[in-house]
Amino acid sequence: MNGNNFRLPARRLAAIAAATVMTAGPAVLAGAGAAHATEDHGRASAVVLRTGLDVHLANKTVNVPLAVSLNEVKAPADAQRSTLSARLDGVDGGQPFSVLRADVATAKATESATKAEGRTDLAGARIHVPGLPLLSLIELEGVTSRATCEAGKKPVAESDVAGAVTVLGKKVTVSAGGTTEVKVPGVGEVTLDLSRTKTTSRTAAATALELKVSVNPLKLNVAEVEGTVTLAGATCESPAAASSSSDPGSGSDSSSEVKPQGGGSGSDLAETGSNSMTPYVAGGAVALLAAGGGAVVLARRGRG
Repeated sequence: MNGNNFRLPARRLAAIAAATVMTAGPAVLAGAGAAHATEDHGRASAVVLRTGLDVHLANKTVNVPLAVSLNEVKAPADAQRSTLSARLDGVDGGQPFSVLRADVATAKATESATKAEGRTDLAGARIHVPGLPLLSLIELEGVTSRATCEAGKKPVAESDVAGAVTVLGKKVTVSAGGTTEVKVPGVGEVTLDLSRTKTTSRTAAATALELKVSVNPLKLNVAEVEGTVTLAGATCESPAAASSSSDPGSGSDSSSEVKPQGGGSGSDLAETGSNSMTPYVAGGAVALLAAGGGAVVLARRGRG
C-alpha cells in the first residue's frame, strides 16, 4: 500500500514537470521579444518666457546677466505659474522686481509612442526689465505656440499673436512672419520678431515672439539693458517610425504564415533535421527523465 501511495504522486510529478517545460519555453521567448520591442517615444518641450539679458549698472563697469525662465518644461510635464520675479545685486538695492505678470501662463509638453506635442498659452501679460519698474517692456493680450510631431506625418509648427501689442508704452501693429521696430527717444528700442516657425522631417519649433532689446533707462542704478526675450516657445521631435517587420500587414504575400520567433527557414530545417520546437521537446524529455528517476527512488524507499 505504501509503495502504491508513493508511485502515484511520482507519476503525476513527472507529467506536471513535462507540461511546465513545454509551456514555459514559448512564454519566456515571447517575453524576451516584448522586452526588445520597445518604442522610441517622441520628445517635446514648452516655455512661456525666457530671458537672455545683460544689465549694465550706472557706472558701466559691472555687467549682471539676467537669465530666467517661466514654466519651462519637457515632456511629460505641464506648468501654470503666472508670475515671475527676479533679484539682481546692485539693482534697486537687491530688492526683487517683477519680470512677468500674466492672467494666463501655461506650458504643456506630452509624448507617446505615436505623437509628441509642445504647447504654450500666454494671456494678459506684462513684461518688465530692470530699471523700468513702471513702464512695461511689452504688454500682450494673448499669444500661443504649438509644435506637433506625429510618427509618419509631417511635423507642424504654428504660433499666433492675438489682440493689441504695446511696446514701451506705444501701441504697435506687428506683421506676421516679419519684424517690427519700436523706438522711444530717451528710453530705447525694441525689435519684435513675430511668429518664428521651423520644421524638418522629424522636428518642429515655434516661437510666438522674440524681442531684441536695447534700452537705457538710467533708473535704479541701471544704465543699459541688452539682449533677447523669448515668449511662448514650443518644440517637438517625432517618435521613431515603427519598423516594417513589426507590422503584421506589411508582408507582400497575403498567404504567408507567421513564423515562430527564433525559427529558421525551410531550407535550414531541411539541413538540420530540426524545427523551432526542438529545444522545448528536448527540455520536456529531460524533465521526464529527471522526474521518472525521482519516482523510482521514492518507490524503492517505499518498499523498504
